[in-house]
Amino acid sequence: MTQLVTRIDDSLAESMDELIAQGAASSRSELVRMGLERLIDERRRLAIGLQIVDAYIETPQTDLENSELDAATRALILEEPW
Repeated sequence: MTQLVTRIDDSLAESMDELIAQGAASSRSELVRMGLERLIDERRRLAIGLQIVDAYIETPQTDLENSELDAATRALILEEPW
């Protein structure tokens, strides 16, 4: 396992300690790992979302596909027990 050493300002350290006291994590190291994992996941999801958008721009849905999706949506709404 790789070990990282970094410096943070006192207010960030205090905020981390508050999160630990609230039970968000058991240590500063765990908080840093959690934060990095969330950041990496967020960036990965953003990249995937942009790829999906690019694919729809490159190959947009046809009018037929859109009308079929509209019909399917209406059918699902009608099934709801409002």
